[in-house]
Amino acid sequence: MSTVISTALCVVLLVISALHALWAARIWWPIRDEVALARAVVGQHGITQMPSATACAAVAAALCAAAFWPFLPSGLLQTLGLLALTAVFLGRGAVAYAPFWQARVPEEPFATNDRRLYGPLCLAIGVGFGALLLGGVE
Repeated sequence: MSTVISTALCVVLLVISALHALWAARIWWPIRDEVALARAVVGQHGITQMPSATACAAVAAALCAAAFWPFLPSGLLQTLGLLALTAVFLGRGAVAYAPFWQARVPEEPFATNDRRLYGPLCLAIGVGFGALLLGGVE
């Protein structure tokens, strides 16, 4: 079962990483208008442009590393990484429902997407990493 979870996490995270890599290359997809895309994926009040190429590339790299983390050899490094990834993704998923976060990122459609898509997706990813952590990785 851990192979299925690891593979599913890898695929999902690589897709999200690829989106961030496109944005790092200043390719606005799936929304062609930069302002509209920023409002959909960043959501900070009054946002008018996407984050820097460097920031997008850093997120893409981190997501890519997370995608392959379960495939590292078993040991302390893998366990600590899975613990960190579980905490990060569960935390990010939970914060989508926190009033302080909702006040910080009120722009639509991000605010709605965060509660309906981004938050639940992060929670699911966190649960996946948690399952690997608790069940051990093959």
